[in-house]
Amino acid sequence: MVFLTLSHWIRNRGPDRYWRVQEVLKNARHFRGRKNRCFSLAVRAVRRAFVYATKARKAKKRKLRMLWISRIAAASREHGLKYPALIHNLIKSEVQVNRRMLSELAVLEPRSFAALAALAKARREEGLQAALGDASEPPGIFSRIVQSH
Repeated sequence: MVFLTLSHWIRNRGPDRYWRVQEVLKNARHFRGRKNRCFSLAVRAVRRAFVYATKARKAKKRKLRMLWISRIAAASREHGLKYPALIHNLIKSEVQVNRRMLSELAVLEPRSFAALAALAKARREEGLQAALGDASEPPGIFSRIVQSH
């Protein structure tokens, strides 16, 4: 869109400003005091709220990871393994299960977690081939490791 005069260009920006103000005020509706009505106060409050929200999302990820690790550590101690040994030996056994799923298994499916702990314990004691034995996994474990004959 080409504007030949400055006045036409400025006049055309009005609706843009209106919708920008409405968007900021929409995000500030639940604030107390003048911050939910006055644009100049609402801009600062909304910006600060978004910064806090971003920090809270990052903190939530950290807290959830700590929760998963503590659950896995507690469940692995029940099976005679420490958390670092369990994780290290599961990685060595090429088990592709992340910490979130391990904690879910520990809480909701203890038999599956026990099978994973048995696999990690066997891997720790004897190595990968002895852990798999005659190419049959412990009950409840499905491995992607291909045996070459």
